[in-house]
Amino acid sequence: MFKKIILSTTIVSVLFSLCACSSNSVNTTSSSKITVVASFNAMSEFVKAIGKDKVNVVTVIPNGTDPHDFEPKIKDLQDLTDAKLFVYNGLGLEKWANSAISSVGNKNLIAVDASKGYPANKVSNSGEYDPHIWLSITGAEAEAKNIEAGLEKADPSNKTYYEANYTSFYNELNALYNEYKPKFSSVKNKNFVTGHAAFGYLCKDFNLTQDSVEDVFADGEPSAQKMDELINTCKKENIKTVFVEDMVSPKVSETLAKEVGASVKKIYTEESKEDNLDYIQAMKANLKEIYDSMK
Repeated sequence: MFKKIILSTTIVSVLFSLCACSSNSVNTTSSSKITVVASFNAMSEFVKAIGKDKVNVVTVIPNGTDPHDFEPKIKDLQDLTDAKLFVYNGLGLEKWANSAISSVGNKNLIAVDASKGYPANKVSNSGEYDPHIWLSITGAEAEAKNIEAGLEKADPSNKTYYEANYTSFYNELNALYNEYKPKFSSVKNKNFVTGHAAFGYLCKDFNLTQDSVEDVFADGEPSAQKMDELINTCKKENIKTVFVEDMVSPKVSETLAKEVGASVKKIYTEESKEDNLDYIQAMKANLKEIYDSMK
């Protein structure tokens, strides 16, 4: 599903004209807030954690839509004409981002590649990288820091406010890391199984091993050979739980769980807003479920 997306010439040409019709753009901010456009839910969560009541956040990719596949329409990008800041994950997740930035006609727009500077995992010979940095505690800290810097550049008068909010968010993340680092170190079986391979960076945080039904880019159901390998791995590692994600069909995961006598449980990717949980709440739930599956 993680296809190479290129904006059509129609989209690009119309984007050039967006600045001329920016008066029609949705703008609900008051003078005390800055408009921040975020590519998808996890980026919105980070912006809200640091910007709080100083920002009005508009999310491009709607809830229930897979960011790996998304190709924006003109209306999806119109808020960029009035925005102060555009926050996106990077690493190829939003292949439309650069075209949107260069074509939207907003000379004052500050673009933040949230993944910039974080050591990324290369996952294919074609040079593609795993984009799921936000699902790592250390990755979230790094992305939030880049967003803090962007907010301070866009709104320097509130620099200390953003610094304080980042520190608070960092402390919450660090508390989670410090809680689960010794827990994961104490378990013998450090393997878990997911619907698609979105948790590679989380594995690096805690020295875990992830197996998955689909690959990093959620490119489709596994072959019969891959499925046999997964079944054998699950049996060998005594896997008790197969995790499923909101954006991945549960059918194959459910079949795998049945084959190996495991339960099926939900895990959050934060690609969409789920169960009305914020980022910290979702990650707490993820870490608890993963740890419990290993005990």
